[in-house]
Amino acid sequence: MAAYRITPALQRVLHAVKHVSFHSRCCVVTCRAQYSTVYDPNEKTFDKILIANRGEIACRVIKTCKKMGIKTVAVHSDVDSSAVHVKMADEAFCVGPAPTSQSYLNMDAIMEAIRTTGAQAVHPGYGFLSENKEFARRLADEGVTFIGPDTHAIQAMGDKIESKLIAKAAKVNTIPGFDGVVKDAEEAVKIAGEIGYPVMIKASAGGGGKGMRIAWNDEETREGFRFSSQEAASSFGDDRLLIEKFIDNPRHIEIQVLADKHGNALWLNERECSIQRRNQKVVEEAPSTFLDPETRRAMGEQAVSLAKAVKYSSAGTVEFLVDSQKNFYFLEMNTRLQVEHPITECITGLDLVQQMIRVAKGYKLEHKQEDIPINGWAIESRVYAEDPYKSFGLPSIGRLSQYEEPVDLPNVRVDSGIQEGSDISIYYDPMISKLVTYGSTRAEALKKMEDALDNYVIRGVTHNIPLLREIIVHPRFVSGDISTKFLPEVYPEGFKGHQLSVAERRELLATAASLYIAAQLRSQKFLGNLRVSNAPQERRSWELCVELDQGVHMLSVSRSGNSYTVEIDGEKVEVQGDWNLASVLLPVTVNGTHRTLQCLSRNAAGEISLQYLGTSYKVRVLSRLAASLNKHMPEKVPEDTSSILRSPMPGTVVAVSVKPGDTVAEGQEICVIEAMKMQNSMTAAKTAKVKSVHCKPGETVGEGDLLVELE
Repeated sequence: MAAYRITPALQRVLHAVKHVSFHSRCCVVTCRAQYSTVYDPNEKTFDKILIANRGEIACRVIKTCKKMGIKTVAVHSDVDSSAVHVKMADEAFCVGPAPTSQSYLNMDAIMEAIRTTGAQAVHPGYGFLSENKEFARRLADEGVTFIGPDTHAIQAMGDKIESKLIAKAAKVNTIPGFDGVVKDAEEAVKIAGEIGYPVMIKASAGGGGKGMRIAWNDEETREGFRFSSQEAASSFGDDRLLIEKFIDNPRHIEIQVLADKHGNALWLNERECSIQRRNQKVVEEAPSTFLDPETRRAMGEQAVSLAKAVKYSSAGTVEFLVDSQKNFYFLEMNTRLQVEHPITECITGLDLVQQMIRVAKGYKLEHKQEDIPINGWAIESRVYAEDPYKSFGLPSIGRLSQYEEPVDLPNVRVDSGIQEGSDISIYYDPMISKLVTYGSTRAEALKKMEDALDNYVIRGVTHNIPLLREIIVHPRFVSGDISTKFLPEVYPEGFKGHQLSVAERRELLATAASLYIAAQLRSQKFLGNLRVSNAPQERRSWELCVELDQGVHMLSVSRSGNSYTVEIDGEKVEVQGDWNLASVLLPVTVNGTHRTLQCLSRNAAGEISLQYLGTSYKVRVLSRLAASLNKHMPEKVPEDTSSILRSPMPGTVVAVSVKPGDTVAEGQEICVIEAMKMQNSMTAAKTAKVKSVHCKPGETVGEGDLLVELE
């Protein structure tokens, strides 16, 4: 790690790191390394700011505005009228119905909200209009301050073709590729052949992984051109594409920059963002385990050089691909606040939203490059309403019937914009929150992330906590041996959840048996007394049969108070807990090791669903007699999925490629489903004739809906 001169500013940061901590239920919460910036009430900025966004980033901006004494205005669609960001703001304005094109992307409605509320400035957050030069221009014409860079920088860096040319001129390392706009699929094939496979096809106006495809041959290039152009048009209203060399096994490392309107610019160290699925980040950390001080400095200086080349002012991020030899290449510049900005705030002590507001008002930066520290380590897990067992995460929708953030744990920060009862809808990004942990070392930050994920309660939607937890404990991740190919390399057959070791299996079975007995004992009492006064003395031993993953185990259990000794296959397991059956969290000590499990469900038939080490397991606990009779129970015949195609996610049917009577080959495209602005090709599981089609373009489908039947 780089060494830094201890300046007075750095001393203030370190002092704040030791002593400052804060807590908020819905937005930015507990973290040891907090903002060292003083919120000076005498420093005049704006009286009222409108946040042109929703969800967690709107809550995040409102939080800092409150600290600075600035009133806030939230905009919202009609379905978001009771959202957390609406409740947090001083004022709220409805800008249209649920679809983003009619609400959060509706510039006319947002401009009307600004005029009506008298907002002096607009913070765009990320996504939506945050990098829209037309929106920034319209604000300028109205005399309203855009809290971000000017239109020139947005246009120059928002266009991947123009940004690459500017980067080259600024002597920033760039990836070999075609700098013009690709006209059609055949030209794409020709260009790809000249560059050499593999190539990356990407939207010129894109970001966030949308409109991006990797092609390894001519056929994949044609297909990639089709899907990328459609996604680009849907997400950005711009279907232009470019092609560049795909760097195999790269790391995705980005540099946070901060610049003012007076020519001053800083780089605020790096963020490692290599853990991705579908080119979208899942887990980030700061700093990176891979960079040495020299490479970090070189990347930082090139990032600042690019920022100065476009006269950038505000917070922004320059993204690089880094190969195994620490050669780095410019990828793109995001002219906005990044989703993963909290980890930079943790290790530097800066509040980036506060800095953006100061810069927008015209103030000079308060810090110099030598003042910026790397203090400790921060990890961010993006918690999504997704099914990680389907392509590492296909969207899930629903209402949060139970929701508890792990905010009581030390050095944990949760940026969210939802609460219990909130809806995760098909209209918006499925992110639930950003879970951030901080430690003086990487190992400490990772251990806190384990604990935080185990204590995070989410019910009502499928979520990706099982995948997140497996990533952060995987030996390759722990050792820092990662790349953007981490997930497909570690899980080539797809994510299957945590694979139990023999010892972990015994631990789970013993805990389930102890929970089963504790529930039985509680049902025999009322207010601490036996329901039947002449009942025999409480039992102290049991013989049970426990089923898990079609495996059957015979257990002997003895009890002493809240402690259970469980004998499984000749091995003894000691389980202790307070057995608060009213709580979803189940803290137990197993053979001296503390664990936090979650009891997802249980019933009188002995069926218990437990979240253990992040993954959900269904366990059935029966008495010896019940187990002996169970063999006479009929079994449900599973559905033959080879003859039907069901939607794996909620979404909109974009195209249907077959009709009844058609013969399809195994792997042939049947239809395309768009979910959260990503297009997904649905294919046939076998060669067969199409019996019936149950969907048509433009229809909305839910997860599990029947799309096509084959004969």
